[in-house]
Amino acid sequence: MKLLTVFQQGDVVLMTTFLLLILMSVMTWYLIMLRGVQTLRTRRANSQAESLVWQAADWQGAEHAISDSNAPIARLTRSGLAALRHHQLHAEHSLGRSCSLDEFVTRAIRQGLAQEQARQEVGMTVLASVGSTAPFIGLFGTVWGIYHALSNIGTAGQVSIATVAGPIGEALIATAAGLAAAIPAVLAYNALTRSQRVMAQQLDYFAHDLHAQLLTEPEQQHGLR
Repeated sequence: MKLLTVFQQGDVVLMTTFLLLILMSVMTWYLIMLRGVQTLRTRRANSQAESLVWQAADWQGAEHAISDSNAPIARLTRSGLAALRHHQLHAEHSLGRSCSLDEFVTRAIRQGLAQEQARQEVGMTVLASVGSTAPFIGLFGTVWGIYHALSNIGTAGQVSIATVAGPIGEALIATAAGLAAAIPAVLAYNALTRSQRVMAQQLDYFAHDLHAQLLTEPEQQHGLR
C-alpha cells in the first residue's frame, strides 16, 4: 500500500494522525541539520577563540582579537572582562564595598555559562517530545486502522482479505510512520546531549582558567583602564 492511498481512502482521524507524524518528522530532520551545522561551527569557533585569548599579550589584545567572534568562549571572555571593568570603575562606591572582585567576576562568568547552556538547549525539547510521543501517535493510528478492519468485518458479516486489507495496511503504515519519526529524534537527542556535555565541560574548564587569570594578573596588565 502506498502512503498516498491512506489519504485517498482514510478518514479524517487517520489523515490527521499521518499529517501530525509527517510534521514531527520534518521538524526533527530540520533540527538535526540545523543543530548539526551549529555544533560543528561552534566547536571550530571555540577552538579559534580559545587560541586567540591565550595567545594575546594582554587582556586588551585578547578582547580586540575576539571582538567579532560569536563563539561561546568569546562571549564568556567578554562577560568576564566587562565584569572586571565594571567593578574597577565602581570600586570606590557601594558596589566595591558590598561585593568583592572575586564574587562579582564569578557571578558574571556563572551567568554567562547559564546563557550558553540555554543556547545549546534550543530544539532539544522538540526532539525529546517527538522521540517520546511519535510511537504512541503511530500506535493510535494502528488501533484506529484495526478498529476499521473490525467494523468492516461486522458490516460484511464474514472475514475476507478484501474486507480487512485496507484498514490493516493503514494500521501497519501508521506504526511504521511513528517509528520513522521517533527513531531519528531519539538518536539525534542522544548525540546532541553528548555534544552539549562535552562543550559544557570545555566551557567550565575555560571559565575556571579565565576566572583565575582575571584575578591573578596585575592590574596594569589588564589593559582595561
